Amino acid sequence: MTDTVKYLLDESDIPKQWYNIAADLPEPPTSPKHPQTGEALRPSDLEPLFSKGVIEQEVSTERYIDIPEPVRDIYRQWRPSPLYRAHRLERALDTPAHIYYKYEGGSPAGSHKPNTAIAQAFYAREDGVKRLATETGAGQWGSSLALAGSMFGIDIDVFMVRVSFDQKPYRRAFMESFGASCVASPSDRTQSGRAVLAKTPESRGSLGIAISEAVECAIERDDTKYALGSVLNHVLLHQTVVGLEAIQQFELADDYPDIIIACTGGGSNFGGIVFPFLGHQLRGGRAVDIIAVEPANCPTLTRGKYAYDFGDTAHLTPLVKMHTLGSNFVPPGFHAGGLRYHGMAPLVSQCTDLGYVTAHAYDQKACFEAGLAFARAEGIIPAPEANHAVVATIDAAHACKASSK
Repeated sequence: MTDTVKYLLDESDIPKQWYNIAADLPEPPTSPKHPQTGEALRPSDLEPLFSKGVIEQEVSTERYIDIPEPVRDIYRQWRPSPLYRAHRLERALDTPAHIYYKYEGGSPAGSHKPNTAIAQAFYAREDGVKRLATETGAGQWGSSLALAGSMFGIDIDVFMVRVSFDQKPYRRAFMESFGASCVASPSDRTQSGRAVLAKTPESRGSLGIAISEAVECAIERDDTKYALGSVLNHVLLHQTVVGLEAIQQFELADDYPDIIIACTGGGSNFGGIVFPFLGHQLRGGRAVDIIAVEPANCPTLTRGKYAYDFGDTAHLTPLVKMHTLGSNFVPPGFHAGGLRYHGMAPLVSQCTDLGYVTAHAYDQKACFEAGLAFARAEGIIPAPEANHAVVATIDAAHACKASSK
């Protein structure tokens, strides 16, 4: 073991394919249901919402799917992202644990979200789509899709959850800098938004409400499709570039994780780092303990019901089987805006139900204290969302010290 801090890959090491965990699960993924009939959803039912390339990936069970070269070319702007060994945090905690973190903050939008935004915008352009409508919570996804739209010549309409819209005006400015439109949700621009405002004029909003508004826009305009930043299979597929790179970087480190920890809101960040390692395990490789960490104020995996539910408040989206707090759930205005969704990705929910994932929930004060400890040791201030993974990592490091394992 060395004192190396950053494990870096060359641009040529950017994965050429995304990994699809559906190919390795012992049970096939659950099928979505039509929102009006309740019958099994056909790929053609998704055509009013999504581009054809995205639909094909959503229903695919192929293990690997090629990354288009125009997408890889843009990935080179920030990928491969570094894997850090947190030596300074290890010393601060006085733990024998080896702590690593994959840093996605170097992307133009500052998070992992462009990994799928670029892909979705590419497939939309290939389909002749002129406009994409979407929602955003903390603003990372809206920022990423605004960036992607500018690169592929697509107009972007973003409905941003009201509480985050008010808290983070700079995110709106970022989106508008790339030519996107950003409005607070619920808004008076859609029927679903007006219905919420009529009932609750001071509504803080939710991702479920914002999704309803974006979906409504996509359905009503022939030149518009919908783009989603988390939850669905194709989104988690695109994010596996993170875990695939990490596997290569652990080879450079001559190490391998015993525990993988990630925060969970809708599941894209979690699936991106976890699924390549879990897939390796399912194919007979080394087993890992996997921990999903969520906010106590939106405890989807720890307290939600595993059942079919709508992905939005107005019940315009397909029904998917997931851990859910109910499509009408509106969480309090806590700071981790990217973790406010009422449901969890069906693939993450299925992996949890199968026993591959353990879920923990933390209150935001503990998360912020952990984030400060991390920042003072490592020199990087984590986002409120990432702080959830940090606090669970610190707990695991203390347990390592206590058990001498």
